[in-house]
Amino acid sequence: MLNKLGRTTEINQDIEGREVPPGQFVTDKFPVLSYGPTPEIDINEWKFRIFGLVDGEVTLDWKQFNELPQTTLDAEFHCVTQWSNLHNTWEGVLFNDILKLAQPKAEAKFVMLHCYGGYTTNLPLEIVQDDDVLFAHSHQEKPLEPKHGGPLRFVVPKRYAWKSAKWVNGLEFMAEDKPGFWEVRGYHNAGDPWKEERFSDDLT
Repeated sequence: MLNKLGRTTEINQDIEGREVPPGQFVTDKFPVLSYGPTPEIDINEWKFRIFGLVDGEVTLDWKQFNELPQTTLDAEFHCVTQWSNLHNTWEGVLFNDILKLAQPKAEAKFVMLHCYGGYTTNLPLEIVQDDDVLFAHSHQEKPLEPKHGGPLRFVVPKRYAWKSAKWVNGLEFMAEDKPGFWEVRGYHNAGDPWKEERFSDDLT
């Protein structure tokens, strides 16, 4: 495989023969990595807002969100700090089911995830329409702990974990791309682990 600089990178395999992105090591642990403190979120006050280039804004409370179709899926999780956990069971609402509510306008090509605590991250709309992208409220058959992004975390298995935003409370549809929290601080805009897209100025 070629990385973003056109160099050949070796893809590792775990003991079960599953491929691991280059530069990653496999762990069964799930380290906690966050910028800033874990926000205290009152589930009775929790809101999820869908806005931007949509036909009509939608705001859901926790009860309404959990009345949406629920999906359970297994997915890998790759952190930019070089660890990968290959065995994760997530439960929540698929992005594509949220998309049915959102009814984005034709000019919407990107999304921005907004979170309690002020965190944001951006992604192309075509990427988050993969069938393994969801808003997760449970991990390994248990409610998602606050330190891991509970009550709701965005999960994008095919991107580095900073794109899987914690403490999500908003989804914005946009015509043009704009960088999120880590992207303006030098992280790669795309964040594809298979291409080692870690940092925008990574020349090593």
